[in-house]
Amino acid sequence: MIDLHCHILPGVDDGAENIEASIAMAEQAVSQGITHILCTPHHNNGKYTNPKSEVISLVASLQAELDKRKLPLTVLEGQEVRITGDLIEDIRNDEILFTDLEDTYILIEFPTMEVPSYTEQVFFELLQMGKVPVIVHPERNAHFRKDPNNLIPFLEMGCLAQLTAPSYVGIFGKDIQKTAKIMVEHNLVQMVASDAHGVKKRSFYLKDAYDAIADKYGLEKVSLMKQVTKDLINGDKIDYPESIIAKKKKFGLF
Repeated sequence: MIDLHCHILPGVDDGAENIEASIAMAEQAVSQGITHILCTPHHNNGKYTNPKSEVISLVASLQAELDKRKLPLTVLEGQEVRITGDLIEDIRNDEILFTDLEDTYILIEFPTMEVPSYTEQVFFELLQMGKVPVIVHPERNAHFRKDPNNLIPFLEMGCLAQLTAPSYVGIFGKDIQKTAKIMVEHNLVQMVASDAHGVKKRSFYLKDAYDAIADKYGLEKVSLMKQVTKDLINGDKIDYPESIIAKKKKFGLF
């Protein structure tokens, strides 16, 4: 398995505190069947700044530690980038890491409670540049929790969305779990990643989520999601069924 979103780099954000914590996370990832991890520290979220050059260096150091311990895990460089009005300029200044070496797919984080008003314009400019925004953990954002269909305009633009594995298995509570399940059912998300921050705090749950999705929808849906993740790492064009509008039930509840 490939994990597209993980805070395994030591001492750079609210993920692994030190190299020992990183190694513990790596061991747990391997035990789950994860072979590759895209290291995605928070970047420009108001609290953490992890520039491209520093992340590349840290990933190389972590890989050396994993190799020394003979842990069969490959780590790759990435970022979880908070959307800002300066994002386009940062990309042009070569300060941003994408999921792939061709700089095609970029993991974009929104503030928890909203989607900024300038988002559509920034996304339009990214897509014009040949860059595809990937909205991370939309099920935990208040705007999309209020109505999961709010994702559809972004998907129709050409954006993608990444579900967090713990959300699907109920780690963040029943409300977020319900939203996550609606998003998977209606193809509003095209991939799953762990967004793991530690062994005990916000762990991987990637295998658990895939197993639960397979139980509900069959192995084909899981295979599609895994292929999307692989395509993002390779910078390949993705193929995934179109989203379906999630209809509200009585009293406005999904």
